Amino acid sequence: MSKRIVVLSGSPRNVGNTNRLTEAFIEGAKTAGHQVSLFKVAGLTIGGCRGCGYCFKHKGVCVQKDDMPPILDGLCTADALALTSPVYYFGVSAQLKLAVDRFFALLEEGMAVKRTVLLMTCGDATDAAAAPSISMFRQLCAYQKWEEAGIIIAPRLHNPGEIDGRAELEQAKKLGENI
Repeated sequence: MSKRIVVLSGSPRNVGNTNRLTEAFIEGAKTAGHQVSLFKVAGLTIGGCRGCGYCFKHKGVCVQKDDMPPILDGLCTADALALTSPVYYFGVSAQLKLAVDRFFALLEEGMAVKRTVLLMTCGDATDAAAAPSISMFRQLCAYQKWEEAGIIIAPRLHNPGEIDGRAELEQAKKLGENI
């Protein structure tokens, strides 16, 4: 059965390792017949959540006039969500975190998302640097009652292209196929 998938990529590099990991996931998803909406949030203008509550009085519409509305609209109809990011100082990129914080606008309206995945790259020799991001992701899944469909962390990556030929690309592709 075809699913609608929203992918939020937090990498500011269009040719980096996180982008390759994201592309592999999307390739798998499209191979399986899923519809994918990719948002490269690092290239969008997204303001931080103001916590003003305007969205609660206006059916999930935020007071800010930026690039977030198509993402929020996508989350209202998506079956699945993929969050992708490099590890930046023990967390997801600031650009991705801005977008995730803005999910607040849909707190009362709700999202259609049922399953979600986390894909990350990091320079550390292990995936330990991703532990805070994994914790955030799991807390988000628990709070939203989303099924955690998979986590892939690709360590020891410093320069663009180093992920090529690595097992994590095939894992991401399979995850996209099976989400």
